Amino acid sequence: MAHGFWGEIMYDILIERGTVIDGTGNPWLKADVAIKEGRIVDIGDLASSPATITIDAKSMVVCPGFIDVHSHSDLQLLMNRHGESKVRQGITTEVIGNCGSSGAPLNDEIKQEIRKTTPLLEEAKVELDWSSMEEYLGRLEDPGISINVATLVGHANVRVCAMGYDRRAPTDAELTEMRRLVEEAMEAGAFGLSTGLIYPPGCYADTDEIVELAKVVAKYKGIYASHIRGEDAPRLIDSVREAIEIGERAGIPVEVSHHKAHGRPAWGKVGTTLRMMEDARERGVDVTCDVYPYTAASFGMSALLPPEVHEGGVEKMLERLRDSGWRERIRHEMTEGIPGWPSPFLTAGWDSIMISYCRGHPEYEGRMIKEVCDSLKVDPFDFTFNLLIEETASVSVVRFTMREGDVCTVLSHPLSMVGSDASIRATYGVLSKGKPHPRAYGTFPRVLGRYIRELAVLRLEEAIRKMTSLPAQKLRLMDRGLIRNGMRADVVVFSPEEVSDEATYADPHHYPSGIKYVIVNGKMVIERGEHEKILPGTILRHGGLNLQYLAR
Repeated sequence: MAHGFWGEIMYDILIERGTVIDGTGNPWLKADVAIKEGRIVDIGDLASSPATITIDAKSMVVCPGFIDVHSHSDLQLLMNRHGESKVRQGITTEVIGNCGSSGAPLNDEIKQEIRKTTPLLEEAKVELDWSSMEEYLGRLEDPGISINVATLVGHANVRVCAMGYDRRAPTDAELTEMRRLVEEAMEAGAFGLSTGLIYPPGCYADTDEIVELAKVVAKYKGIYASHIRGEDAPRLIDSVREAIEIGERAGIPVEVSHHKAHGRPAWGKVGTTLRMMEDARERGVDVTCDVYPYTAASFGMSALLPPEVHEGGVEKMLERLRDSGWRERIRHEMTEGIPGWPSPFLTAGWDSIMISYCRGHPEYEGRMIKEVCDSLKVDPFDFTFNLLIEETASVSVVRFTMREGDVCTVLSHPLSMVGSDASIRATYGVLSKGKPHPRAYGTFPRVLGRYIRELAVLRLEEAIRKMTSLPAQKLRLMDRGLIRNGMRADVVVFSPEEVSDEATYADPHHYPSGIKYVIVNGKMVIERGEHEKILPGTILRHGGLNLQYLAR
């Protein structure tokens, strides 16, 4: 028997002859890694030690499981508990509840909106049979999932629960209720608060409202993650400044979500915003950001409309789109912009927007709106308004407005980490519908393949730090994110020569290449590139539970 860190043992899994990149950013080392009872128990020369499973990792990298710090699988995890498109990238932990929208809390109004705009739920036979964060996490826990999950609580959820979709400031009583809901979610194990300040109802909130809620989260040592108020030229710098201000006033760590510059006039401004983050850290504000390795964004088609159109929820929005007077007003505002809302069409046109999901018209998927409208000989504004009405706003788009140089600038900066900004997909079942943004399948392998192996934007060890220990540190996941004795055994084994994303905008439903083995909590989920259909993931809860390993 081998004599290891915890005495005489037979290992569950022994990974031999690999190149170990431990997640710290330190240079690689040649070593074997042993796993027992869900933890890493030995690192070193362990050749020929007895083990139930032995992996020959010669010519392969062995590193901590990737942490997707910005994800949107809140409902999709209930549609496909195997986490197919994420775990096959090497992702062992997903952070959900981003951009102000989370799986809980839910009230009847939110449930009604979700049912109208998410038809895949009905196809997948998923019932919205929970309300609180505690109930939602329990729903994920039973019967289980393949990966670990941590959630934030969405500002949009708590706002709608307290005051509906009204476009105004909350009353004192409503703000008190919002604080209570945030506190309830944090008590249940949420890791922080997220906002989507570009989307309704988040865009109806002022800075003071967010600060008050962030102060509640700060008491629990959670984080504040923000889809900032604007990522285009007129708003990018002020929006990053607002996120930093919220962190400073509330005394809370800040994560600027999917940091980017939309539209040619904004290109290059990420250099300024990254310096702002550096300056804020000099003042003691723990601000970082995340990035995905693509030059296109994705969102619901209704996000192209001005903020006031959304007031009152989806049905009110559709009523306005049916009204000729409102249609003319919306067309004008989308063309010219309005104070506080520079229209997305001021920087890019219909030829930059691709339809990625449309249940009633799959023939539109993968095509630019301009191309579709030219072929149909219809006006793109009327086409968009009518399609939203016909599909009850359940249309998704991909918008191409970024440049790769900015992606490289953010990705290579020491304060950035990697997040997919995507929900779980699969090549089968309801999650194989549409032409979703390829980031759902390819984010992490694309960083390792294109940006490390091909473009050499940064060192492999530094890229893995951004995918592992940096997000673990941000979330206070003290027992994950490193190859180190006593840590939870979330491990990826990949070929640095083969790893590559295979998903494209035109043909996105392809799993990546080169990810050979993925181990979650000491269990082999991906073996030789194939999913073992097991559910060893853990629902992570913020707080003392994440510090258990220190007592071992």
